[in-house]
Amino acid sequence: MKTILVVDDEIGTAEIVSQLLCEEGYAATYSANGAAGLAQAQAHVPDLVIADFMMPVMNGADFVQALHADPRFSATKIILNSGLPEELVGRDTADYHRFLRKPFPMVRLLELVEELIGPATD
Repeated sequence: MKTILVVDDEIGTAEIVSQLLCEEGYAATYSANGAAGLAQAQAHVPDLVIADFMMPVMNGADFVQALHADPRFSATKIILNSGLPEELVGRDTADYHRFLRKPFPMVRLLELVEELIGPATD
């Protein structure tokens, strides 16, 4: 089963996205900020991370940079999301695979997930 970590300080959003992914057959968990997400990823390396850009404790840019500094995450795909335009987000980090502007349609998120890591089970 493919694993996905959702990192977002908007807990309601993180719960909804995680639940949707679980209903689609993925193993999904969530964390409320970048530091907690990094600790969770280090404990269980995910196939995909869906991370918010603006978060307390550790923002999305720092979170992505920390992931890429660890070779265990070389195969982990990253979807970064924000209410900000991608042009602004891209100034702080370019090490993500796809970007979603909030609010985003859940069907688009599922399309990107499948594009990056394939269906829940192969």
